[in-house]
Amino acid sequence: MIPMVDLKRQYHALKKEIDAAVSDVLEQTRFILGPNVGSLEEEIAAYHDLPYAIGVANGTDALLLALRACGIKEDDEVITTPFTFIATAEVIALLKARPVFVDICPDTYNLDCSRIADKITAKTKAIIPVHLFGHPADMKPIMEIARKYNLKVIEDCAQAFGAKYKGRKVGSIGDVGCFSFFPSKNLAGYGDGGMVITKDEEIANQVKILRNHGSSKRYYHQEVGYNSRLDEIQAAIIRVKLKKIDEFNEARRQNATAYCAAIDNKNIVLPVAVSDCEHVYHQFTIRAKNRDVLADALQKKDISSAVYYPVPLHRQEVFMKLYNTSEEMTQSEKCAEEVLSLPMFPELNKEEIRLIADVINNVS
Repeated sequence: MIPMVDLKRQYHALKKEIDAAVSDVLEQTRFILGPNVGSLEEEIAAYHDLPYAIGVANGTDALLLALRACGIKEDDEVITTPFTFIATAEVIALLKARPVFVDICPDTYNLDCSRIADKITAKTKAIIPVHLFGHPADMKPIMEIARKYNLKVIEDCAQAFGAKYKGRKVGSIGDVGCFSFFPSKNLAGYGDGGMVITKDEEIANQVKILRNHGSSKRYYHQEVGYNSRLDEIQAAIIRVKLKKIDEFNEARRQNATAYCAAIDNKNIVLPVAVSDCEHVYHQFTIRAKNRDVLADALQKKDISSAVYYPVPLHRQEVFMKLYNTSEEMTQSEKCAEEVLSLPMFPELNKEEIRLIADVINNVS
Protein backbone atom coordinates (compact mmCIF):
# COMPACT_ATOMS: atom_id res chain seq x y z
CA MET A 1 0.00 0.00 0.00
CA ILE A 2 1.09 3.58 -0.71
CA PRO A 3 -0.25 5.94 2.01
CA MET A 4 -0.92 9.66 1.69
CA VAL A 5 1.95 10.23 4.12
CA ASP A 6 4.25 7.66 5.70
CA LEU A 7 5.29 9.04 9.09
CA LYS A 8 7.11 5.84 10.00
CA ARG A 9 9.74 6.21 7.24
CA GLN A 10 10.75 9.64 8.48
CA TYR A 11 10.77 8.52 12.11
CA HIS A 12 13.11 5.63 11.36
CA ALA A 13 15.42 7.95 9.40
CA LEU A 14 15.62 10.31 12.41
CA LYS A 15 15.00 7.77 15.17
CA LYS A 16 18.33 8.14 16.97
CA GLU A 17 18.10 11.93 17.19
CA ILE A 18 14.39 12.02 18.04
CA ASP A 19 14.64 9.35 20.72
CA ALA A 20 17.59 11.16 22.29
CA ALA A 21 15.72 14.49 22.24
CA VAL A 22 12.64 13.00 23.90
CA SER A 23 14.76 11.13 26.44
CA ASP A 24 16.54 14.37 27.33
CA VAL A 25 13.21 16.10 28.04
CA LEU A 26 12.13 13.21 30.27
CA GLU A 27 15.42 13.36 32.16
CA GLN A 28 15.18 17.12 32.66
CA THR A 29 11.51 16.87 33.75
CA ARG A 30 10.77 20.37 32.48
CA PHE A 31 7.59 19.83 30.50
CA ILE A 32 5.83 23.20 30.23
CA LEU A 33 7.50 26.18 28.52
CA GLY A 34 10.88 24.53 28.97
CA PRO A 35 14.20 25.10 27.21
CA ASN A 36 13.22 23.32 23.98
CA VAL A 37 10.22 25.58 23.48
CA GLY A 38 12.41 28.64 24.01
CA SER A 39 15.11 27.34 21.68
CA LEU A 40 12.61 26.37 18.98
CA GLU A 41 11.07 29.83 19.15
CA GLU A 42 14.50 31.40 18.64
CA GLU A 43 15.35 29.03 15.79
CA ILE A 44 12.09 29.57 13.93
CA ALA A 45 12.31 33.34 14.38
CA ALA A 46 15.83 33.25 12.95
CA TYR A 47 14.74 30.98 10.07
CA HIS A 48 12.20 33.64 9.06
CA ASP A 49 14.51 36.58 9.82
CA LEU A 50 12.04 37.94 12.38
CA PRO A 51 12.54 38.90 16.03
CA TYR A 52 9.59 37.02 17.55
CA ALA A 53 8.17 33.50 17.49
CA ILE A 54 5.74 32.18 20.11
CA GLY A 55 4.92 28.50 20.49
CA VAL A 56 1.26 27.62 21.03
CA ALA A 57 -0.77 24.43 21.38
CA ASN A 58 -1.83 24.01 17.75
CA GLY A 59 -2.29 25.78 14.44
CA THR A 60 -5.89 26.73 15.15
CA ASP A 61 -4.85 28.47 18.36
CA ALA A 62 -2.08 30.23 16.45
CA LEU A 63 -4.73 31.83 14.24
CA LEU A 64 -7.10 32.54 17.14
CA LEU A 65 -4.46 34.20 19.31
CA ALA A 66 -3.09 36.14 16.35
CA LEU A 67 -6.52 37.54 15.58
CA ARG A 68 -7.03 38.59 19.20
CA ALA A 69 -3.55 40.10 19.39
CA CYS A 70 -4.38 42.10 16.26
CA GLY A 71 -7.47 43.50 17.97
CA ILE A 72 -10.17 41.57 16.10
CA LYS A 73 -13.42 41.65 18.07
CA GLU A 74 -17.16 41.10 17.85
CA ASP A 75 -18.82 42.38 14.63
CA ASP A 76 -15.52 42.97 12.84
CA GLU A 77 -15.12 41.45 9.38
CA VAL A 78 -12.15 39.37 8.25
CA ILE A 79 -11.64 38.51 4.59
CA THR A 80 -10.44 35.00 3.77
CA THR A 81 -10.80 32.09 1.35
CA PRO A 82 -13.63 29.56 1.36
CA PHE A 83 -11.31 26.88 -0.04
CA THR A 84 -9.35 25.81 3.03
CA PHE A 85 -9.65 23.82 6.26
CA ILE A 86 -12.42 25.13 8.51
CA ALA A 87 -10.00 26.36 11.20
CA THR A 88 -9.17 29.44 9.10
CA ALA A 89 -12.72 30.78 9.36
CA GLU A 90 -13.70 28.97 12.55
CA VAL A 91 -11.41 31.18 14.63
CA ILE A 92 -13.03 34.31 13.19
CA ALA A 93 -16.45 33.03 14.23
CA LEU A 94 -15.20 32.09 17.70
CA LEU A 95 -14.40 35.76 18.28
CA LYS A 96 -17.91 36.66 17.10
CA ALA A 97 -16.42 38.43 14.12
CA ARG A 98 -17.62 37.60 10.60
CA PRO A 99 -15.66 35.71 7.94
CA VAL A 100 -16.10 37.32 4.51
CA PHE A 101 -15.26 34.88 1.75
CA VAL A 102 -13.50 35.74 -1.50
CA ASP A 103 -13.26 33.22 -4.32
CA ILE A 104 -9.98 31.64 -5.43
CA CYS A 105 -7.71 31.42 -8.45
CA PRO A 106 -8.13 27.90 -9.86
CA ASP A 107 -4.44 27.51 -10.71
CA THR A 108 -3.01 28.05 -7.20
CA TYR A 109 -6.22 27.50 -5.15
CA ASN A 110 -5.39 30.72 -3.28
CA LEU A 111 -7.30 34.00 -2.85
CA ASP A 112 -8.15 35.83 -6.07
CA CYS A 113 -6.68 39.20 -5.14
CA SER A 114 -8.66 41.01 -7.84
CA ARG A 115 -11.84 40.27 -5.87
CA ILE A 116 -10.72 41.41 -2.41
CA ALA A 117 -11.36 45.18 -2.70
CA ASP A 118 -15.02 44.61 -3.58
CA LYS A 119 -15.57 42.89 -0.22
CA ILE A 120 -14.08 45.61 1.97
CA THR A 121 -16.49 47.56 4.19
CA ALA A 122 -16.16 49.89 7.15
CA LYS A 123 -16.17 46.78 9.36
CA THR A 124 -13.27 45.06 7.60
CA LYS A 125 -10.28 44.79 9.91
CA ALA A 126 -8.07 42.01 8.52
CA ILE A 127 -7.26 39.59 5.70
CA ILE A 128 -6.24 35.97 6.23
CA PRO A 129 -4.56 34.63 3.08
CA VAL A 130 -3.94 30.88 3.13
CA HIS A 131 -0.87 29.44 1.42
CA LEU A 132 -2.84 26.37 0.41
CA PHE A 133 -1.16 23.05 -0.32
CA GLY A 134 2.23 24.77 0.10
CA HIS A 135 1.88 27.36 -2.70
CA PRO A 136 2.26 30.98 -1.53
CA ALA A 137 -0.69 33.30 -1.92
CA ASP A 138 -0.05 36.41 -4.03
CA MET A 139 1.09 38.62 -1.17
CA LYS A 140 2.12 41.78 -3.02
CA PRO A 141 -1.41 42.92 -3.97
CA ILE A 142 -2.74 41.67 -0.64
CA MET A 143 -0.26 43.87 1.23
CA GLU A 144 -1.04 46.83 -1.03
CA ILE A 145 -4.76 46.50 -0.28
CA ALA A 146 -4.04 46.09 3.44
CA ARG A 147 -1.93 49.24 3.55
CA LYS A 148 -4.54 51.21 1.59
CA TYR A 149 -7.37 50.25 3.96
CA ASN A 150 -5.32 49.93 7.18
CA LEU A 151 -5.99 46.20 7.56
CA LYS A 152 -4.00 43.57 9.43
CA VAL A 153 -2.69 40.61 7.42
CA ILE A 154 -2.51 37.26 9.18
CA GLU A 155 -0.86 34.60 7.04
CA ASP A 156 -2.17 31.06 7.44
CA CYS A 157 1.00 29.06 6.79
CA ALA A 158 -0.23 25.76 8.23
CA GLN A 159 0.61 23.94 4.98
CA ALA A 160 3.55 26.02 3.82
CA PHE A 161 6.50 26.02 6.23
CA GLY A 162 9.55 27.12 4.23
CA ALA A 163 7.67 28.26 1.12
CA LYS A 164 8.89 31.50 -0.45
CA TYR A 165 7.19 34.41 -2.19
CA LYS A 166 9.51 36.65 -4.21
CA GLY A 167 12.44 35.42 -2.10
CA ARG A 168 10.74 35.94 1.29
CA LYS A 169 9.52 33.09 3.44
CA VAL A 170 5.77 33.00 3.94
CA GLY A 171 4.73 34.10 7.39
CA SER A 172 7.25 36.95 7.37
CA ILE A 173 5.39 39.18 4.91
CA GLY A 174 2.17 40.12 6.72
CA ASP A 175 1.72 41.33 10.27
CA VAL A 176 1.62 37.78 11.63
CA GLY A 177 2.39 34.27 10.39
CA CYS A 178 0.67 31.19 11.83
CA PHE A 179 1.93 27.61 11.61
CA SER A 180 0.69 24.15 12.48
CA PHE A 181 2.94 21.25 13.52
CA PHE A 182 0.23 18.60 13.08
CA PRO A 183 1.93 15.24 12.35
CA SER A 184 1.26 15.31 8.58
CA LYS A 185 2.62 18.83 8.01
CA ASN A 186 5.94 19.59 6.26
CA LEU A 187 7.45 20.48 9.64
CA ALA A 188 5.65 18.30 12.14
CA GLY A 189 5.59 16.98 15.65
CA TYR A 190 4.08 13.76 16.92
CA GLY A 191 0.99 15.50 18.25
CA ASP A 192 -0.52 18.96 18.06
CA GLY A 193 1.58 22.11 18.04
CA GLY A 194 1.64 25.59 16.54
CA MET A 195 3.67 28.78 16.23
CA VAL A 196 3.00 32.49 15.75
CA ILE A 197 5.72 34.66 14.20
CA THR A 198 5.80 38.44 13.89
CA LYS A 199 8.02 41.50 13.68
CA ASP A 200 5.63 43.43 15.95
CA GLU A 201 6.69 43.42 19.63
CA GLU A 202 3.23 44.39 20.87
CA ILE A 203 1.56 41.53 18.99
CA ALA A 204 4.22 39.08 20.20
CA ASN A 205 3.76 40.11 23.82
CA GLN A 206 0.00 39.84 23.56
CA VAL A 207 0.19 36.32 22.10
CA LYS A 208 2.53 35.29 24.94
CA ILE A 209 0.02 36.58 27.48
CA LEU A 210 -2.99 35.00 25.78
CA ARG A 211 -1.37 31.55 25.45
CA ASN A 212 -0.74 31.41 29.21
CA HIS A 213 -4.14 32.16 30.78
CA GLY A 214 -3.86 35.88 30.07
CA SER A 215 -0.84 36.19 32.34
CA SER A 216 2.67 37.56 31.99
CA LYS A 217 3.43 37.00 35.69
CA ARG A 218 2.32 33.90 37.53
CA TYR A 219 -1.07 34.31 39.23
CA TYR A 220 -1.48 37.86 37.89
CA HIS A 221 -3.88 38.05 34.93
CA GLN A 222 -4.55 41.05 32.73
CA GLU A 223 -6.59 39.24 30.05
CA VAL A 224 -9.00 36.35 29.77
CA GLY A 225 -6.66 33.98 28.01
CA TYR A 226 -6.18 30.34 27.07
CA ASN A 227 -4.16 27.31 28.01
CA SER A 228 -2.32 27.14 24.69
CA ARG A 229 1.30 26.32 25.34
CA LEU A 230 3.47 24.31 22.95
CA ASP A 231 4.42 21.02 24.58
CA GLU A 232 8.10 20.64 25.48
CA ILE A 233 8.36 17.11 24.05
CA GLN A 234 6.83 18.27 20.76
CA ALA A 235 9.24 21.21 20.66
CA ALA A 236 12.20 18.84 21.11
CA ILE A 237 10.98 16.65 18.21
CA ILE A 238 10.30 19.63 15.94
CA ARG A 239 13.79 21.01 16.62
CA VAL A 240 15.29 17.80 15.23
CA LYS A 241 13.14 18.06 12.11
CA LEU A 242 13.73 21.80 11.65
CA LYS A 243 17.36 21.06 10.80
CA LYS A 244 16.12 19.01 7.84
CA ILE A 245 13.16 21.09 6.67
CA ASP A 246 14.81 22.60 3.59
CA GLU A 247 16.02 19.14 2.56
CA PHE A 248 12.54 17.70 3.11
CA ASN A 249 10.91 20.48 1.07
CA GLU A 250 13.37 20.00 -1.78
CA ALA A 251 12.52 16.28 -1.82
CA ARG A 252 8.85 17.22 -2.11
CA ARG A 253 9.61 19.50 -5.07
CA GLN A 254 11.56 16.71 -6.76
CA ASN A 255 8.66 14.34 -6.21
CA ALA A 256 6.29 16.91 -7.70
CA THR A 257 8.54 17.20 -10.75
CA ALA A 258 8.56 13.41 -11.07
CA TYR A 259 4.75 13.32 -10.86
CA CYS A 260 4.39 15.98 -13.56
CA ALA A 261 6.77 14.11 -15.86
CA ALA A 262 5.06 10.75 -15.29
CA ILE A 263 1.38 11.77 -15.50
CA ASP A 264 0.25 11.80 -19.11
CA ASN A 265 -3.51 12.10 -19.17
CA LYS A 266 -5.23 14.90 -21.06
CA ASN A 267 -8.09 14.92 -18.53
CA ILE A 268 -5.80 15.81 -15.63
CA VAL A 269 -4.96 19.37 -14.52
CA LEU A 270 -1.57 19.30 -12.78
CA PRO A 271 -0.56 21.71 -10.00
CA VAL A 272 1.48 24.78 -10.90
CA ALA A 273 4.22 26.78 -9.25
CA VAL A 274 3.86 30.43 -10.19
CA SER A 275 7.01 32.35 -11.12
CA ASP A 276 8.73 33.96 -8.10
CA CYS A 277 7.08 31.41 -5.79
CA GLU A 278 8.77 28.43 -4.16
CA HIS A 279 6.14 25.74 -3.65
CA VAL A 280 6.69 23.21 -0.85
CA TYR A 281 3.98 20.74 -1.95
CA HIS A 282 2.35 19.92 1.34
CA GLN A 283 -0.12 18.29 -1.03
CA PHE A 284 0.25 17.29 -4.67
CA THR A 285 -3.26 18.11 -5.84
CA ILE A 286 -4.56 17.38 -9.31
CA ARG A 287 -7.96 18.18 -10.83
CA ALA A 288 -10.18 15.98 -12.95
CA LYS A 289 -13.86 15.91 -13.85
CA ASN A 290 -13.83 12.16 -13.18
CA ARG A 291 -12.19 12.61 -9.78
CA ASP A 292 -14.18 9.85 -8.09
CA VAL A 293 -13.38 7.35 -10.83
CA LEU A 294 -9.68 8.13 -10.38
CA ALA A 295 -9.91 7.72 -6.61
CA ASP A 296 -11.61 4.33 -7.04
CA ALA A 297 -8.97 3.17 -9.51
CA LEU A 298 -6.20 4.15 -7.09
CA GLN A 299 -7.93 2.47 -4.17
CA LYS A 300 -8.15 -0.81 -6.11
CA LYS A 301 -4.34 -0.73 -6.36
CA ASP A 302 -3.96 0.03 -2.62
CA ILE A 303 -2.95 3.63 -3.35
CA SER A 304 -4.33 6.31 -1.04
CA SER A 305 -5.80 9.61 -2.19
CA ALA A 306 -7.81 12.34 -0.48
CA VAL A 307 -10.13 15.22 -1.29
CA TYR A 308 -9.05 18.53 0.23
CA TYR A 309 -11.71 19.97 0.43
CA PRO A 310 -15.08 18.48 -0.61
CA VAL A 311 -17.25 21.35 0.71
CA PRO A 312 -16.09 24.99 0.50
CA LEU A 313 -16.58 26.94 3.72
CA HIS A 314 -19.33 29.19 2.36
CA ARG A 315 -21.34 26.00 1.73
CA GLN A 316 -20.70 24.50 5.17
CA GLU A 317 -23.87 24.12 7.21
CA VAL A 318 -22.47 26.03 10.17
CA PHE A 319 -21.63 29.17 8.17
CA MET A 320 -24.84 29.06 6.14
CA LYS A 321 -26.75 29.07 9.43
CA LEU A 322 -24.64 31.77 11.05
CA TYR A 323 -24.17 34.14 8.12
CA ASN A 324 -26.51 32.99 5.33
CA THR A 325 -23.50 32.53 3.06
CA SER A 326 -25.51 31.97 -0.11
CA GLU A 327 -23.23 33.78 -2.56
CA GLU A 328 -21.78 31.61 -5.31
CA MET A 329 -18.03 31.07 -5.32
CA THR A 330 -17.70 29.52 -8.77
CA GLN A 331 -14.05 28.54 -8.71
CA SER A 332 -14.10 27.19 -5.16
CA GLU A 333 -17.18 25.12 -5.90
CA LYS A 334 -15.72 23.73 -9.12
CA CYS A 335 -12.41 22.87 -7.49
CA ALA A 336 -14.19 21.15 -4.61
CA GLU A 337 -15.82 18.84 -7.17
CA GLU A 338 -12.59 18.07 -9.03
CA VAL A 339 -9.56 18.11 -6.70
CA LEU A 340 -7.74 14.95 -5.69
CA SER A 341 -4.57 14.90 -3.63
CA LEU A 342 -2.07 12.11 -4.28
CA PRO A 343 0.50 10.63 -1.87
CA MET A 344 3.19 13.20 -1.08
CA PHE A 345 5.98 13.05 1.47
CA PRO A 346 9.77 13.46 1.24
CA GLU A 347 10.47 9.72 1.44
CA LEU A 348 8.09 8.82 -1.42
CA ASN A 349 10.21 7.10 -4.05
CA LYS A 350 10.24 7.31 -7.83
CA GLU A 351 8.96 3.75 -8.31
CA GLU A 352 5.91 4.56 -6.19
CA ILE A 353 5.31 7.73 -8.21
CA ARG A 354 5.48 5.72 -11.44
CA LEU A 355 2.96 3.19 -10.09
CA ILE A 356 0.57 6.00 -9.13
CA ALA A 357 1.01 7.73 -12.50
CA ASP A 358 0.39 4.46 -14.38
CA VAL A 359 -2.99 4.10 -12.69
CA ILE A 360 -3.93 7.70 -13.49
CA ASN A 361 -2.73 7.43 -17.10
CA ASN A 362 -4.94 4.39 -17.69
CA VAL A 363 -8.17 6.03 -16.49
CA SER A 364 -10.05 7.61 -19.36
